Amino acid sequence: MTRQEKQGETVATDDGPRWLGPEEDRAWRGWRRMQLLLTARISADLAADSGLSDPDYDVLSKLSEAGGELRVTELAGSMLWSQSRISHHLVRMARRGLVTRDSCAEDRRGTVARLTDEGRAALERAAPDHVASVRRHLIDRLTPAQLAALAEIAEAVTEPLIADGREQAPADDNG
Repeated sequence: MTRQEKQGETVATDDGPRWLGPEEDRAWRGWRRMQLLLTARISADLAADSGLSDPDYDVLSKLSEAGGELRVTELAGSMLWSQSRISHHLVRMARRGLVTRDSCAEDRRGTVARLTDEGRAALERAAPDHVASVRRHLIDRLTPAQLAALAEIAEAVTEPLIADGREQAPADDNG
């Protein structure tokens, strides 16, 4: 296979891989590093400030946004989690009194996850520090133009993935 540069982009000339050019590689590696570091820092802040994990906070937030309850299948889908992962996580959260799992009134085969008073209080305590962490580590470091560009980039990447059905739950990771 031969490769050639075309306006700063490396392209394959015989149907081989389109290797990343220097700026493409810089963008890809920069995004990966940013995503890993940012997620780790915000997760550490959340745990230190509230004792909640990212998955805990995500579940509590989703339930709160939905009025306090969701069918477990809907919750799993909205979080891009497998049924197994959400079920195991809800069991752990229920042991801590943050949620309950009840039979669905409309369909006895279904299960509903409900936010408890303790879960709502934990979310309300965690939210201000969590938002401050997101601001400190991301939002406040960007100009308004960069923030708008980031939102546009996120939408440009995620919308086709959702349309292609690639938003399916990733493999379980014991989360």
